[in-house]
Amino acid sequence: MKSAVETLSPTRVKLTVEVPFEELKPSLDAAYKAIAGQLNVPGFRRGKVPPMVIDRQVGRGAVLEQAINETLPKKYVEALEANDLVPLAQPEIEGLEIADDEGFGFTAEVDVKPEIVVPDYAGLTASVPDAEVTDADVDEQVEALRERFATLNDVERPAADGDFVVLDLRATKDGEVVDGAEVSGMSYRVGRGGMIDGLDEALVGLAAGEDKTFETELVGGDLVGEKVEVSVKITQVQEQELPEIDDEFAQMASEFDTVEELTADVRERLGRGKRLEQAAEARDAVLEALLEKVEIPLPESMVTDELNARRQNVEQQLAMAGITMDKYLEDEGQTVEEFEADLERRVRDAVAAQFLLDEIAKKEEFGIDQAELSQHLVRRAQQSGQDPQEFANHMFEHNHIPDLVQEILRGKALALVVESAVVSDASGNPVELKNLRPDGTIGEDEPEADESADSEVTDSEAIEPAESDDDA
Repeated sequence: MKSAVETLSPTRVKLTVEVPFEELKPSLDAAYKAIAGQLNVPGFRRGKVPPMVIDRQVGRGAVLEQAINETLPKKYVEALEANDLVPLAQPEIEGLEIADDEGFGFTAEVDVKPEIVVPDYAGLTASVPDAEVTDADVDEQVEALRERFATLNDVERPAADGDFVVLDLRATKDGEVVDGAEVSGMSYRVGRGGMIDGLDEALVGLAAGEDKTFETELVGGDLVGEKVEVSVKITQVQEQELPEIDDEFAQMASEFDTVEELTADVRERLGRGKRLEQAAEARDAVLEALLEKVEIPLPESMVTDELNARRQNVEQQLAMAGITMDKYLEDEGQTVEEFEADLERRVRDAVAAQFLLDEIAKKEEFGIDQAELSQHLVRRAQQSGQDPQEFANHMFEHNHIPDLVQEILRGKALALVVESAVVSDASGNPVELKNLRPDGTIGEDEPEADESADSEVTDSEAIEPAESDDDA
């Protein structure tokens, strides 16, 4: 087989491949054998029909087509490997030329991973905000704890902001009840928001037994963006009574005996959380500093696909939260143009980071072991709210294990870069990242263990999918 590469751009190439007849012949023989087993020709046993008869019955071209369909994908992969190319999408196959008894040729245009000169990533510097826990932060958490142990008392007055109400609600369009927009006996806190635009304003001033109708615009479902009529009736108004912050409250709400012990624990837990937030900020800052040291050409098709996926994800999240895009942009103080520009910048940075971290992982010759892949599968399953075994089976069945392996390797590459960086907070204090534990505490330096080659796994190893009942 001969192959040649024409570079169309830093991220797109044109492969020209020529396959001689001797490399096509095994697939051609297999095609004749398969067709012979399907034909009924008088005078010949099934499976024993000679090629010349098959050519008269179905045509030489049909046999060649079947053989080429089997051979072409293999030769395309061989051409990629021979030219050290990593494809990023499906190829566009063109110019298929068939010369009987001489072989065939074709061209393939495909987006490929760009060549990257990895910059020096040791000792990068970055700065992040202080991980400060304020008295206001502690008070907010204690207040939330008080609300968990609050009692609700019925009151004989109109509802006010902050009250709890029990309500019946129904939304109609042209006199018809909107599917999924009718509830009864639901408890709702006035002023909480996030349900139906205009609901809080309608509830304020209503007493038990009173109702009100207002017009609003739906932000989800089949009628998203359309105006509907909403009728709401209050059956109860309840006032929240919070417990006093004293030692009795501390004993009721926690394992501590005094308020001082409780608030000290709250401050400690907030500190760990702030430390984790700071670590995430440090990771982003270090990665940004690394990306600034290199220019990475990006395939526009990959950027476009990722942009569309992220837009769809944002729209789904807003719909689930009951917020329109216009309201979201208003709250964020952004125009549509600013939102799109910010989204595209983040997508381009993310794609560039993937390419760069892949190269670092390759340079460092990172591997993964079975425990790492298993833990990653469990973590991804938990994030998506799925059963870990079902999630693992799905990943194996749809050949997504290589993607998960690459995620782990990128994580290792980023950890290496971040741990070797010099990160300080706004006050000039060094930020500890290397020994930061998942719970936000700081561990001790541990000696590095020797990695055994036997513990490394390939993309398809590590976790075996459970046998289904159909397989048994």
